Amino acid sequence: MRVRDATREDVPALRTVHEAAIRELGPDGYDDDQIDAWASGVESATYDVINAAEFEFVVAEDETVVGFGSLRREPPNGYEADVNGEVTGVYVHPDHAGDGVGTTLLHELETRARDADLASLGLHASLNAVAFYDARGYDRVTTHSHEFSTHEDTGVSGTVVEMVKRVD
Repeated sequence: MRVRDATREDVPALRTVHEAAIRELGPDGYDDDQIDAWASGVESATYDVINAAEFEFVVAEDETVVGFGSLRREPPNGYEADVNGEVTGVYVHPDHAGDGVGTTLLHELETRARDADLASLGLHASLNAVAFYDARGYDRVTTHSHEFSTHEDTGVSGTVVEMVKRVD
């Protein structure tokens, strides 16, 4: 497996990984309506952050894309904790869950954060991912209500956990 910068050509594979992860791993924390609302935004997602200057967007591939992660190198809004950057997502295809793909992606994002002189990272973990981040040194700060799907007004919300980690 190798990690590389994402490209626009990766978008179809990103959609496949993203939706599969939501539908197969998300039920560990959310009900069917929440999963459907969360997954509803995948088809229309543009993944514009691939080309955005303030983001790092990486993929893990093993012949095909098996996971992706993104990092915003600017202080995010809406956090209780004081953080310098944000892990905006780490998704792994369920066929590769538990194989170290997520850990590898997160480590790459943290390395890039340190290289950008960011001292701390925040994230909003889905309930099914909290244990993953706990095991990698992130501390729980608080919970937030999150409306699923930023691409459609679904009116469906659920709980996410704000987490933080020092990476300097």
